Amino acid sequence: MRSTLTDWFPILRWGRTYNRPLLAADLTASAVVTLLLIPQSLAYAMLAGMPPVTGLYASIVPMVVYALMGSSTVLGPGPSALRSIMSFATVGTVVSAGGADFIAASAVLAVMVGVALLVMGALRMGFMASFLSQPVLSGFITASGLLIGMSQLKHVLGVPLSGDDVPGFARSLAAHFGEVHGLTLAVGLGALAALWATRRWLKPLLCRLGVPAVAADLAGKASPLLVILLSIALTTALGWPQQGLAVVGEIPQGLPSLVVAPLLELPGSTVRALMVPALLIAVMTFIEQISIAQGMAAKRRERIDVNAEMRAMGGANLAAGLTGAFAVGASFSRTSVVAESGGRTPAAGIITAVLLAFTALFLTPWLHDLPMAVLAATILISLGSLIDFRSFPLNWRYARADFAAQALTFSVTLLVDLVTGLTVGVIASLALHIWRSSRPHIAVVGNVPGTEHYRNVLRHQVVTRPHILGLRVDESLFFANARHLEDRITAELAAHPGVRHVVLQCTAVNDIDASALESLRSIHRTLQDAGIRLHLSEVKGPVMDRLHRSDFLERLSGRVFLTHHQAISALDEPALDPAAQI
Repeated sequence: MRSTLTDWFPILRWGRTYNRPLLAADLTASAVVTLLLIPQSLAYAMLAGMPPVTGLYASIVPMVVYALMGSSTVLGPGPSALRSIMSFATVGTVVSAGGADFIAASAVLAVMVGVALLVMGALRMGFMASFLSQPVLSGFITASGLLIGMSQLKHVLGVPLSGDDVPGFARSLAAHFGEVHGLTLAVGLGALAALWATRRWLKPLLCRLGVPAVAADLAGKASPLLVILLSIALTTALGWPQQGLAVVGEIPQGLPSLVVAPLLELPGSTVRALMVPALLIAVMTFIEQISIAQGMAAKRRERIDVNAEMRAMGGANLAAGLTGAFAVGASFSRTSVVAESGGRTPAAGIITAVLLAFTALFLTPWLHDLPMAVLAATILISLGSLIDFRSFPLNWRYARADFAAQALTFSVTLLVDLVTGLTVGVIASLALHIWRSSRPHIAVVGNVPGTEHYRNVLRHQVVTRPHILGLRVDESLFFANARHLEDRITAELAAHPGVRHVVLQCTAVNDIDASALESLRSIHRTLQDAGIRLHLSEVKGPVMDRLHRSDFLERLSGRVFLTHHQAISALDEPALDPAAQI
């Protein structure tokens, strides 16, 4: 299926019907999101080890690009805690943090993530969303949330903590614990308390005071910005920077510009070291994005294009890197705010980008005295959406294999690093799938009396024939599980020496690959040498088409039956009924 211009740029569809009511709704949503994004952008830039202004850059051009290419009406790209810490962890392994090379490498990483997503979207590789199982994803994100919290404690405590893993961080914390800066700690804890209290109680309090619900809701969502403005005012008035409180400092004014030369000057070894992590971040970004986009689309009874979403996020990351910012992704909280504030179309993202551009042009000098401890508190208060310990006992009770993969990913991410943890998560997801598929459920089935249904002999009271072995294979057959089927048939025949017919019920078999076909040939030869005939029942059309392209059916000693009941009925009679065959 060929892509059209409207597939790549959905704005060409929805833009034709854009009108004033839609504009009014999008303006309201954009105003609310901008209030949320200003503190988030600054905080997540710090988390990525980048200058604060790059957080605004990561929210301007990428939002416009996504609005042009995305299919979701409410999702928009921008800085996120998980993407920022992954960017910092990845770039920090090849370039020392804080210098021009680190900024350039972070931008190159965003470009590489964008190119990877664009290529995968062009190739319609939306199936990549299945590469990480939910337990593995939960383990990785929970560990990442803890690492994010660790990285921000130095700003709340006012001490130079280091360590990219739990053991290293614990040693650093023990060494510097006696150096905690009292004022910084007080400001950080005060900001945490204020953010938590306003998030929990501000909206209900305003509603009880008679404030309209819409205004109260807006104030609740804008509470992080209110805390930031209050902290700036107190810091300036009380002269806290002179008492040792770290502040953001000067933030350059102006719009993002195209940055190419510094990116091209990076050593080739640095670029090569970023390739594999960029691919992993791209996959992770898409998985998180598509889960948010599909969830919102279901609530709004809309439809999204998975491949268009991949291309749109790729374009957004490419734009972020080329404007000197860092890798971006979707945010559930930001998307929820757009939806709850009445956003109707991707134009809300374009309007938000304009408001943020205004901020970057005229308002950055007002942020000079913003305490770093307050930005750290803004990040810490948002970690509740990332850390999910409740899923661990649930997975332990439901599926031990899933719990093992989740715990492995969680542990490696905490004890080694983010990139290794994500790599282990991908491998664990694939290995778990292959392991499960390599041991398919195979049931000996018998007839439920008075019906044409056949069920597992271990679960139901059924009737079997001593000379017929009916086996239901509950998985497609491929190279990893073909030998398991051979072993199971051998074991059943050893337990039932009177068997003269083996019937494979293929209701759940959606495919038989070349390795499995060769295994079926081997099973057929073994049974034939023992005087046992092999039959198939309930074979799906596409599987039959493939079998017809081989010589297996021509050599088959038995028959292929339309239903399993027809097979048992025919084989239970002295003569086979030709009408029962496919």
